[in-house]
Amino acid sequence: MRLGGYVLHRDNQDTLAPCLQGLLALCDEVVAMDSGSTDGSAELARSLGARSLSHAWRGYGAARVAAVNALAPCDYVFYLDSDESLEPGALDTLRAWKGSSPDADVYRLPRRDWAEMEGRRFLFRTQWRARLVRREKAVWHARHIVHEALPKMRGGRVQAPIDHRFATSVARRCAKEERYALLWALRAHFEQRRLKPVVLQRLAAWVRDGVLNGAVFRGGADASRLAWGVAGYHSIKYAYLRELRQGRYAKLARIYSEERYDELFARVREGRLD
Repeated sequence: MRLGGYVLHRDNQDTLAPCLQGLLALCDEVVAMDSGSTDGSAELARSLGARSLSHAWRGYGAARVAAVNALAPCDYVFYLDSDESLEPGALDTLRAWKGSSPDADVYRLPRRDWAEMEGRRFLFRTQWRARLVRREKAVWHARHIVHEALPKMRGGRVQAPIDHRFATSVARRCAKEERYALLWALRAHFEQRRLKPVVLQRLAAWVRDGVLNGAVFRGGADASRLAWGVAGYHSIKYAYLRELRQGRYAKLARIYSEERYDELFARVREGRLD
């Protein structure tokens, strides 16, 4: 069985090496999709043995399409984000999976979101994510500008944890969640998704991550603040969606409809929303 691997990155030199080392230790071919790095990340990828390819940033979906197309014919695709890595035990488990003649369309792995704030590190949450996908089922679209989920598929689970550097400060994580919320709302606006109560969405997300998933018991007050900040995404995205329905952000909506995703990301990143 041939396994192709990839990572999308920009200026991620501080986390890219362990990410690529895990992919290279497991996969038959690894592609690193560089969306305009200036910190030496592309050179680092090449030095480690990955094939570095430049790709103008037009969103996550378009980048994933390009990455899969760039891989040589393979049976399955495995991918990590640039701030994720595999420990030796996870690699051993994945090697055993690779040699077991897998046949499901998708396999999900547990991703452990770690918070590193003010000199302490704690596990924020664990979520199962589809990361091993049969190549013909690894289908994304350019309109998947953010939260680019694959179609729902039945599959298996592999107990090979992915460690994710999720947050280094509440403020930076909240700023990222707000950008993602606006991008989600733009897509949801054109897909005519229904609105949901804003306040209830945030409270439910805080309870899920903070209490049910145990973050506050591991990280205390820091975890509670982080959980509340992250939960803001679930309310902000519907607030943005409501504003779009009312005619706000008309320029961004037009740019999205015209599929000028590179310009859309630049405007959102720079705060040019009108």
